[in-house]
Formats: sequence, structure tokens, C-alpha cells
Amino acid sequence: MDLANGFANGSGNGLSGDVNGSRYLPISEHGLIGDLRTAALVGTNGTIDWYCCPRFDAPSVFASILDADRGGSWELAAEVPARTRQFYFPDTNVLITRFYAADGVAEIQDFMPVVDESRAAARHRLIRRVVCVRGTLPFRARVAPRFGYGTEAHTVHAQAHEAVFTCRSISLALTSTAPLESDGTDVWSHFKLLEGESVVFALDQISDGVRPQACPRAEAQEQFEATVRFWSRWLSRSRYRGRWREMVNRSALTLKLLTYVPTGAIVAAPTTSLPERVGGERNWDYRYVWVRDAAFCVYAMLRLGFTSEAEAFMGFLSERCIAPGAGPAGPLQIMYGIDGRSDLPEVELSHLEGYLGSAPVRVGNAATGQLQLDIYGALIDSVYLYDKWGRPISSDHWDEVGVVVDWLCDNWDQPDEGVWETRGGRKDFVYSRLMCWVAIERAIRMANRRGLPADLPRWQQSRDAIYRKIMREGWSAERGAFVQGLGDDVLDASVLMMPMAKFIAPTDPKWLSTLDALTTELVSDSLVYRYDPGASPDGLRGSEGTFSICSFWYVEALTRAGRLEEARLAFEKMLTYANHVGLYAEEIGRSGEQLGNFPQAFTHLSLISAAFNLDRALG
Repeated sequence: MDLANGFANGSGNGLSGDVNGSRYLPISEHGLIGDLRTAALVGTNGTIDWYCCPRFDAPSVFASILDADRGGSWELAAEVPARTRQFYFPDTNVLITRFYAADGVAEIQDFMPVVDESRAAARHRLIRRVVCVRGTLPFRARVAPRFGYGTEAHTVHAQAHEAVFTCRSISLALTSTAPLESDGTDVWSHFKLLEGESVVFALDQISDGVRPQACPRAEAQEQFEATVRFWSRWLSRSRYRGRWREMVNRSALTLKLLTYVPTGAIVAAPTTSLPERVGGERNWDYRYVWVRDAAFCVYAMLRLGFTSEAEAFMGFLSERCIAPGAGPAGPLQIMYGIDGRSDLPEVELSHLEGYLGSAPVRVGNAATGQLQLDIYGALIDSVYLYDKWGRPISSDHWDEVGVVVDWLCDNWDQPDEGVWETRGGRKDFVYSRLMCWVAIERAIRMANRRGLPADLPRWQQSRDAIYRKIMREGWSAERGAFVQGLGDDVLDASVLMMPMAKFIAPTDPKWLSTLDALTTELVSDSLVYRYDPGASPDGLRGSEGTFSICSFWYVEALTRAGRLEEARLAFEKMLTYANHVGLYAEEIGRSGEQLGNFPQAFTHLSLISAAFNLDRALG
């Protein structure tokens, strides 16, 4: 493997240390690694400051991104002043952080071995290999886990090249080819590398059936190469060959990293409580399966040709979630645990200060019990596309679609909390009605195309009633735009989905007027705000940044309206807000900083869709 060539083809402009002189790296100064079960954030300074084991929603082992003192971290860096650059080994999720010092150059290769996508995996391993590529360089490592979000005490049993961390709920073994020392809580190591030399660290979850296992240099090389092969082969299945291949590929790899392969679940993000505004309270746990987000992911994956991921998610919903006896929120909750569980109680961790003091830190999510009617449109649209581009859905899946659509025919006119999960009470959101229309319309298409049994007269009557309701009450003549709620005059970026959902022609005068109104009020140099919380109170204090999925929706709306020069400029501007390895959080702040949980599936899937459609329109 030619790492020098990999660097030449990679991207990176990471800075060493904390660029703000504070105790926290900017959110964007991280790369992500994972093994399709969990993930870790690695800072451009070489520190792992977020890691949950053995799965995405497990309590944290390292969480210094949420509390620099109490969260725990794994530091690994040169002991002398050094510049750093971070990049991904081409076409993989193997992350490399390079250190440039006066006397040498070295790199950390961070990865979690993935050999196949089998549902069973006894060993969960995180490997950090330090290689000196030029000259000589001294390094230091300090492994300071803080289990259970920093609440569980642990012990350390250390030997020369092995340390076992044990707490009430989990045991982890650290092995190293360099000598280790311990103070009974943390473990550290100091070593100096000459050109061509390397040191390997491996962290494993252990149990009665999985004992500590050393990772010698030769084995680390084998696992490195096997992991590179896995990701490269997976990505080679992509059908995208357009202008923005590097960014689309990185987004696809990121969406794959957010997949929990034992069940087919797709998490919204691998982190919790990274703030939508620094110092604010809009801090949520995104390590769960939002039906909406995951369904949109299915669309993005199908666009690129990844049908097995779509099939796995359909299986997740079918096996665990769709309930024939619908409750007050319908046949589906808006989100589930990655194992399909429905109970996700929200708890505030008051002992953690939060990223840059942004409290509270939350685990769980109280939005689970909300009614969000739009999820059914996202779901049925993804089923429709899977049936069209993947493989025909089964008779059992069609029965489940019928359960959903029949329920919607009776319930589409209810007020709900809406796509943005507001906590200010239920409203008659236009976007919720739009996506109910999508759900019923796509089901009708499937029934007609395949001759499937359906109560078509009833479905068509409901579809048409929703259309007329939106056209009569979702349009504001005063604003010259479709608005947030029936009968109001507040603008909302969610209506950018109207032409994409094929509800309205992208050149319809009413739509073009809406697009102009949104551009004037909610767009700031290609960046799009969801709505104005002052005009539409959402039950939370403070403001937020621009919402990146809306910015990519805006690109797509311009594209479909035929305004290709504007669309391309807006898209290219959005690409400049990606971090050094092509990752996006949920939002962009006033100074261009990334805000919210990171990386965010919503943002990356909308990038893929915008790139695909803009590239096709440009020819």
C-alpha cells in the first residue's frame, strides 16, 4: 500500500492542537472511523475524544468532546512541536493523521477492522498504528477511559505490554508493542521511532469468551490491508461517475459508517449533545434510527446502486417496527433504538459540562413520543424506490404498506410536531401534509404498476383531498409562497421538498414565487435557515445555525427550476463548508463553523441527491 500516494490524493488541512486555545477542538477538526457497529471521533491532534463500546448507543468510553476533564480520552501525539494533517486513505474509512516536526515525519493510522458484514462479531477492536516515515520522532500516548459517561469507576491491571480496564458494565484490554505504565486509573507510554519503525496499539472489548489478544506489527499490517480492501470493494459498487465523485464517495462511505449491521439500522449521527448553538440548550442524542433520516438514506444509497443496504433497512422496519395495531402516533414511532427498541427515555447528564459549556448533555430522546406524519411519506417513498430500482417488495411488505396508507387516510389531517421536532405544541404543518400526500401517491403507483390489491378509490380520494388542502390553505397570497403551517404566513425551508416530491412542477409560477421568497428571507450566501424561531416559536430558547440539508435541498430546487448557474454556484459554496476530510455536521454557524451532531446522515444524503441531480442536469 503506497501511503505517500494516498496522502497526495487525500484532503486535509487539520491544525495541530486546539486552534482556539481552549480545551476543545472545533467539531469540524475530527475524522470518523468505525466498524458498522460503533464509531470514534479522532481529532486532528491525534486524540480520540468520542467512542462508545460496543455499539453506537452504548455509554461512552471516551467523551472528552463533551467534557474535557471528566469525559475521558485517548491521547496520541508527537512529544515535540509538530504540524498535523489528517486525511482518509483513498476510498476507505481508514483515517491517517500526519505529524510534521523538525526532525521527522510520522503518522497515526486509525481504523476498526471490518472484514465482512456478518451479523455476529465477537471481537470489537480499535487499532492505532504509529509509523515513522522520515527521520525520527518521539511520541506519547495516554489512555484515560471514563466509563458510563464518566460515572462508572474502573480498575486497571497493567503489565509491560498489556492493560485491562474493568468496570461494572464492560472490560477493555489495551495491548501495545511499546511498554506501558499505569497509575491505577490511566495508562501511558513514551516511545521514540526511527524511520521505518512502528508501534501498534489495540483496544478490545473482552469477556469470558474473548480474552486479551496482542496485535503484533505483522498482524496490524494484515488487518490494515484487509480493512482497506473491505472499504475499497464496497465503494467500487457505486454507480456515480459525475463531477463531484470525491465528495459523493465520501458521503457514501460516511452513510455506510452510520449503519448498524447486526440489524440494518442507520443512525442519524454517531454522537450526542453536540450543540446547534454554542452555549445553548439545543443539544440532542442522535444515536438512534429516525425513520425519516434512514428512509432518505435508502434513497441516496439506491441512487448510487447500494441495494443491499436498502434491503437491510426494510428488514429492520418490518421485523421490529411496523405495528398492525396502530397507537396514537400511528403504525410507526418517529425513531427507534438500533436494536428496534421503542423506549428511549431522555436523561440529562448534569455532571458533564457539554461541548464548550453547552449544557445540558442528553442521552435518550424524548421526541420518541411525538407525532410526525411526514415520516410516512419518507418511508413509503423509499419503499417505492426500492421496489422500482432494487427488487420487487414481498407480499408481506405490501401488506405493511397497506397498514400505513389505510391509517394515513384516516389521520392525515391531524396537527403534529412536524419534521423539525418542535417542542412548542402541535400545528398543521404543510410539510406533514405534503409527505402524507407522497405516501399515498407512491402507494397508488406501486399498486397500479404491479396490480397489487388496494382500496384505490379511498386512497385516491385522500390523496386528492390533501392536495386541495395544501393548495387552498398552505399557500399565502400575501407572501406569494407556500408557508410553514396551514393558514399562516411563516416561511419554512421544508417546502423545498415540494418539487422534489413531484407535488408541484418545478417551474410552476406558484413554486417559482415560493423559491424567490425563500431566497430572500431564509437564504444567506447559499446557506439556508429552517425557519425564523422568532416568527414561529418552537418551545426552545436561542437561535441556531443554517441547516445543511436545507442548503442542499435549495441546490436541488434551483436545479429543477432550470436555474443551473445559481444551483452550481450554491453547491460549490456548500462544498467549501465541509471539513478537511469531507464531513459535515448538522448545521453551519455564523462564522462558517460546524455545529450539531457530527457527522450528520441528513447532510450527507442530501449532498448525494443534489450532486446526482445537478450533474445530470448539467449534462
